[in-house]
Amino acid sequence: MLHEPEFWVGVSFFGFLAVALYFKLPGMITKGLDERSERIRAQLDEAQRLREEAQALFAEYKRKADEAMKEADQIVAHAREEAERVAAEQKAALEESLTRRRAAAEARIAQAEHQARADVRDAAVEVAIAAAREVLRREVTGETAETLIDAAVKDLGKHVH
Repeated sequence: MLHEPEFWVGVSFFGFLAVALYFKLPGMITKGLDERSERIRAQLDEAQRLREEAQALFAEYKRKADEAMKEADQIVAHAREEAERVAAEQKAALEESLTRRRAAAEARIAQAEHQARADVRDAAVEVAIAAAREVLRREVTGETAETLIDAAVKDLGKHVH
């Protein structure tokens, strides 16, 4: 029996177990494994917490991005409405300006027509007076004729104008 290798393997095994038990090696191994298990559990809990925090942040950023998109859409819609309003105002102002210019042009045309009529009438009166003067000079003679013609011509100009 002492010469058999199985005997010595058994003695070594039991010796090892005795030394391991004496130095409380299973407790130390268990304690090490428990500590490692706790560290892993803490890391898993931390990872889970970080994951939840990341999901919450992602949801928050997504919500903010959605709000930003809505706000951008509102800004674009407001800008479009403002542009349409300004265009309508500009169109109305242009139409009003054209109406004022048309009215002013029509007033100038009417004034020019009135002035042209007055100028033609004045020229006709002057021609008529000159013609009447010439006819009276030929028909009426003498000093009395001159006085009458001059008085009539002066009086005629006052009545015509």
